[in-house]
Amino acid sequence: MKPEIKTFNENQKGQEREICNFLALQLIMLLPETEYKIWHRHPVWFINENPIVGYSKLKAGIRLMFWSGASFEEDKLSPGTGKFMDASIIYTSKDEINTADLARWVEKAKKIQWDYKNIYKRKGKLERLS
Repeated sequence: MKPEIKTFNENQKGQEREICNFLALQLIMLLPETEYKIWHRHPVWFINENPIVGYSKLKAGIRLMFWSGASFEEDKLSPGTGKFMDASIIYTSKDEINTADLARWVEKAKKIQWDYKNIYKRKGKLERLS
C-alpha cells in the first residue's frame, strides 16, 4: 500500500480505519494494473488517468464511490446528485462490506466509464467512454 494511502487510513478512527484498510487492500488486489493515489484529499484509483473508484470519510461513515456507478444498475449503490454519473455506498462497519458485490462493481468500473479526465475540456459535459 502506498504510504499516502496508509497515512489517510491511519488518520481514521476505530471501525472507519478498519473499513479504509480493508477497502484499500481489496482495491489494490482487484485493480493491480491501475494507478492509485490521494486525489482531492482521499484515495482514488484510476484507469488511463480517469478516476473510477475511491473512498472518503463522511459523518455517516466511509463512502465508497464509483465515478460511473450510476450506470452500473446496482440497487445497493445510491446515485449521486447533479449532472455526474457517480454512485456510492456508505459503510459503518467492515462487516457490511460484501466482497462479491465489491468485485462485481470493480469489474463494472473497468468496463463502464464516463470520461471525467476531460470534463473541463468539454466545459462540464460528460461523455461515455465505454
